[in-house]
Amino acid sequence: MINIIETEIPGVFILEPRVIGDERGYFMESWSQRDFDAAVRPIRFVQDNESKSRYGVLRGLHFQQGKYAQSKLVRVVSGRVLDIAVDIRVGSPTFGRHVACELSGENHRQFFVPRGFAHGFSVLSAEAVFQYKCDNPYMPSAEGAIAWNDPALGIDWGLPEADIILSEKDRHHLPLSRAEGLFDYQTDYYAL
Repeated sequence: MINIIETEIPGVFILEPRVIGDERGYFMESWSQRDFDAAVRPIRFVQDNESKSRYGVLRGLHFQQGKYAQSKLVRVVSGRVLDIAVDIRVGSPTFGRHVACELSGENHRQFFVPRGFAHGFSVLSAEAVFQYKCDNPYMPSAEGAIAWNDPALGIDWGLPEADIILSEKDRHHLPLSRAEGLFDYQTDYYAL
């Protein structure tokens, strides 16, 4: 059984699995299709990904466009990250707003990022192992992104700017106001 925490943006959820611990360690059910479908929405994840990053790495803000849009269910196996979901659905009452959630190997939290959102994270610990489920395969031709440091978004990544490590690609994304391939709030991207 999982505890579902609604955030200030409808559709974005924090999930807390029940962790059973004793002197041997702990056990938790990290995924249950039945519980997720009942509590959040029916969804079919088709791909699991994992990345390992060191302190200061910032990945984002990424999304997949159109019919290749992805929902993600993210968690941290070891270490600590600040995970961010930004509403990029033009016409949404929360367009341009974001939800931040600290995920760690200790708190076991998971973060659901629905289709229509850009996603990114910063590594706050010496290193972090990050896992996520996607409900649509990655398609390079459908890549989209917005600038991690767009001042209009007002994201505090939890790191001094001098410590942030970016890929070459993530250094050059446009701000939200000039980004292409955004989502339309009136379109159901789960029906495409």
